[in-house]
Amino acid sequence: MPKPSNLETNAKPQAPLSVIEAELARFEEEERRRLGLDQAPKQKQWKDTVNRAFYADQRAHTTILVSGLTMAHDLFVKAGLTGLGYTIKALDCPDNDALQTGKEYGNRGQCNPTYFTVGNLVKHLINLRDKEGMSTEDIVDKHVFLTAGGCGPCRFGMYVTEYRKALTDAGFPNFRVMLFEPNGGMHQATGQEVGLKMDKDFFLTLAKAIFVGDALNAIMYRIRPYEVEKGSTDRAVEQCREIIMQALSERKGLLKSLRRCRKILQAVKVDRTLVKPKVSVIGEFWAMTTEGEGNYRLQRFLEEEGAEVDIQLIAGWILYNIWQARVDTRQRMVLRHSDAEARKGLKTTQVAKKFATLWVAEKAVRLTFKIFASCLGLKNYKLPDMEENARVAAEHYNTELRGGEGHMEVGKLIQNVIHKKAHMTISVKPFGCMPSSGVSDGVQSVITERYPEAIFLPIETSGDGAVNVYSRIQMMLFKAKRAAEEEYETLLKNKRLSVEKLRAKLAKRAKLQRATHYSPHVVAGTAANLIAEVA
Repeated sequence: MPKPSNLETNAKPQAPLSVIEAELARFEEEERRRLGLDQAPKQKQWKDTVNRAFYADQRAHTTILVSGLTMAHDLFVKAGLTGLGYTIKALDCPDNDALQTGKEYGNRGQCNPTYFTVGNLVKHLINLRDKEGMSTEDIVDKHVFLTAGGCGPCRFGMYVTEYRKALTDAGFPNFRVMLFEPNGGMHQATGQEVGLKMDKDFFLTLAKAIFVGDALNAIMYRIRPYEVEKGSTDRAVEQCREIIMQALSERKGLLKSLRRCRKILQAVKVDRTLVKPKVSVIGEFWAMTTEGEGNYRLQRFLEEEGAEVDIQLIAGWILYNIWQARVDTRQRMVLRHSDAEARKGLKTTQVAKKFATLWVAEKAVRLTFKIFASCLGLKNYKLPDMEENARVAAEHYNTELRGGEGHMEVGKLIQNVIHKKAHMTISVKPFGCMPSSGVSDGVQSVITERYPEAIFLPIETSGDGAVNVYSRIQMMLFKAKRAAEEEYETLLKNKRLSVEKLRAKLAKRAKLQRATHYSPHVVAGTAANLIAEVA
């Protein structure tokens, strides 16, 4: 027989598996007793308890917390509601600490916007308690959180429940979370006067804040990529925010303040002969809108890499909701079995009146935005045509599917290509977003096959994948830069211009050198459009 090796000779005998498991069980039991976990009550099924006890006599000592949009929107909402007599605080833009807090206290399997926004609120309240020394009772009694409500096939309809559960688990039970819902928001019947009156003044103030925020953001992203002095656009925008906030809080002089801001923005020195690819950012609403770590600070990164960013406005989302209401009414009015008045109208709705109301609403949105944009200096900016968007998307995506942005994401990519609106399109989808993932990873691959000239990049944000996302963007951005340069050179050749001649012509026309000037759309690139206008 062969002799055993040294390893076999020196090896210690292994304990039986049952002995190891018994030892682990004993250790676990000791740790549970030491930590007091053996006394913890059994988990009960979560039951959502709604606390809406916010009445008029509590306004003086209650702070309403708002968050979730861009910095400009949140600040303008704060200023507008302050002008109505409320005490408002806009929370900071959610960061990765908020994400971790949201994962700690939130349910498992949520999408990233939920984790970021829930965690941002919980983090703020924990800071009030642990760092500023405010008692839990005072935090609950003196604060209310205002958030958007709604329904849908994804988890958006459950956000408010997630807020309440996370707040309870974090030690703030009965913290008041108020829903702002466009439908029914003005009909809150109660025995006492409500603390937050969602009346005509509320909605008009909210509309002003949203449209002005849209206009300021749009012009900021037009100017900043071409600024001669780095940081000059941010300083001008910051000054404009203060002026607009004062007008909203005082409830007067808003148009005058926008005209003052136009002069401030015009003073920023720009050079629009620089060739930059235009990148359209679309996708899930929160992920494409936020300006922080929820999308890896995508807008800033694109600008630092030499691109001009084309953002989506909240006004476009409002127009989408109006379009939905119009389509749904058109379909319901011809139902036979569930509506006795079928083609003449709906039992609970006067069809002609509703169509007229929706028509007026759409015109009001477009006109109000146009007035604000014009006063601010935002020229040649058109809000999206929802009918065309639905028409071009319908061949590839059922327009009755309403998850996330529905068919809009498909339509936007097609429009960007056929109308030469952008050199590159990025679809941002947060980790766990079911509707957006199905569109950007599935349907859009068919679109790019049909339109091979499209430069399309879907990216998924998870809070910890910035390096990978940046690398993918840089690779695709190289193609977009080449496309922008070819477009620019082609126009120079066709118009028989050189860069020197172009700049000489611009030097003689002061209007074209203003930061607020934007050449009419011909092709995607801003510099190329400037050539077409000058020539």
